[in-house]
Amino acid sequence: MNIIHTVNRFTFPRLVTESVNERLRVMPALVITGARQSGKSTLVEQLVGGERRFFTLDDLETLDAARRDPEVLVGGEMPVTLDEVQREPTLLQAVKRAIGRKRTPGQFLLTGSANLLLMGRVSESLAGRASYLTVWPMTRRERQGEGRCGLWEEILAADEKDWIDLLSDQGSKREDWKKLALSGGFPTPAVDLKTERERAIWFDGYVRTYLERDLQTLSAIENLPDFRRLMRLLCHRLGGVVNQSGIGRDAGLAQPTVHRYMNLLETSFLLIRIPAYSVNRTKRLVKSPKLYWGDTGVALHLAEQNEPGGEHLENLVLNDLLAWRDSRLARAEIFYWQTRTGEEVDFVIETGDRLLPIEIKSTAKPKLDDIKHLRTFCAEYGKQSRSGLLLHNGSMIDWLAPNVLAVPWWRVL
Repeated sequence: MNIIHTVNRFTFPRLVTESVNERLRVMPALVITGARQSGKSTLVEQLVGGERRFFTLDDLETLDAARRDPEVLVGGEMPVTLDEVQREPTLLQAVKRAIGRKRTPGQFLLTGSANLLLMGRVSESLAGRASYLTVWPMTRRERQGEGRCGLWEEILAADEKDWIDLLSDQGSKREDWKKLALSGGFPTPAVDLKTERERAIWFDGYVRTYLERDLQTLSAIENLPDFRRLMRLLCHRLGGVVNQSGIGRDAGLAQPTVHRYMNLLETSFLLIRIPAYSVNRTKRLVKSPKLYWGDTGVALHLAEQNEPGGEHLENLVLNDLLAWRDSRLARAEIFYWQTRTGEEVDFVIETGDRLLPIEIKSTAKPKLDDIKHLRTFCAEYGKQSRSGLLLHNGSMIDWLAPNVLAVPWWRVL
């Protein structure tokens, strides 16, 4: 079965299609989470056609049934799809009981616009009964109809001497990354809407809906102007190391309030915090993370910016990396690297015991000075580190150093 996202007359295969089908064949429940409007509901609706019952908790009658008589929704022989389950987390208890009565692969397909594992109101994780999958906003190659992310899997699998041939043979066309950043990856503004004004109207409605309805599902927020001001401030700090006390001073909020608000944004997949890499795994939990946004279009709208900067190109690369990471079965981790003396690498992919450092520059003419921190990282970690990648905005694919390949970002994403 091919699961697709449909916009107008066109179909756009999604990266997670194979993962969805594979997990439904194995586990009694599959939980698909991701930001609202990332395409989750459209994705799962393709599974309804005569094979599954479909209920969405956005419907008030269904929501009332979930609270009063959940067995109406979860009972019966036919597999069930439950959309937006974060609106009534206690429904997961009924799902657990139903699985206990009859453990059948693919029995439940659940979606949520919040990370259920991070929600304080969720006491049931369906451990051992469910597989979890995250749907991120559309990648560049999904928007082009390829149903995939960048070439991360191929790069990791290839011998480094073959990287140039691999990346040269893809036939990928150059694109304006600034336009990509402005439209973001949510299907409607990324594909369906054609003008800047149309997208501005959509983003405004999206933010209002999040603040006035979706956010209240997660937690009661008494002062929405404070919350929105913090959102705007965070959008101006993309790519920066998180300092909650400093953010609180600038926003006029107490540090505990900043902490709570940022956790809510992360739970709803709007905020992303990337941890620092350290050989000592305990220190990874102590060092401050870097801050990015779940969608560059929303971030630029909130920040009232019409001209994306280099940090937005970093964010685009990260969004693609997250989509890749969360669609694969073998776990990979994404970090940034920074020393006390200020040396920094934008992203580090950790798979098994190997590391792939990545630096992103918006320049069209990369120089040796652009790779000095990559070279420091490779020297620091020796055989554990693969050669570094410098993603840039030009057209050159070449080794700037014996262990650093410069490649256009659009050849990879």
